[in-house]
Amino acid sequence: MRPWLGWVGVALLCVSHAVHALEINQANEAELDSIKGMGPSLSAKVLQARVQGPFTSWRDLMQRVAGIRHNKARQFSEQGLTVNGQAFDFKK
Repeated sequence: MRPWLGWVGVALLCVSHAVHALEINQANEAELDSIKGMGPSLSAKVLQARVQGPFTSWRDLMQRVAGIRHNKARQFSEQGLTVNGQAFDFKK
């Protein structure tokens, strides 16, 4: 077996994980709708709130968008959603 194949596999895993990340400040309606638990109504609220400016943190998102609280934030983050490049910190 060729030892470099192991590194190629690891690199592919890293790249495929990065592909699943979705930044809420850049996501379009279809991308937001694709997140389990988001739905068209919540996607519309996110896009409407985002018109005022990008979300700076998960806390900012939860304050500005009715319907996104701790449990939803955790669910969305586990699916790869980020806010300002950050995953949701479940411990806070």
